Amino acid sequence: MLAKLVAFRVYQNTAKAIKNSHPTLNRFVQKFYGQDTSSHQGKYHHHKHGLLEDVPHIKLVRGVIIIKVEHLERVLNFLNEYNAEIYIRDVILTPEDEKTLTKET
Repeated sequence: MLAKLVAFRVYQNTAKAIKNSHPTLNRFVQKFYGQDTSSHQGKYHHHKHGLLEDVPHIKLVRGVIIIKVEHLERVLNFLNEYNAEIYIRDVILTPEDEKTLTKET
């Protein structure tokens, strides 16, 4: 089975991309990966849902994920909103990786 490896980088305060501020990058992480938050010294807990929670994926390292071809456009549209530098490659999945990407979310 073929899948796509997506490597990306979102820049902060460079001429390469829009001037992403630290709060903008935090929102990117929250909206892309999801994030658990708490307030009042841990009294209240809340989870901010992220895009990748609905997309079966394998996260290799920061900024590198493997996804099915059918989810590629959705992920690319999100990354383009943040003017990310994106690299895409085809990968052949191992049987174990196929099981991970075919799990229902």
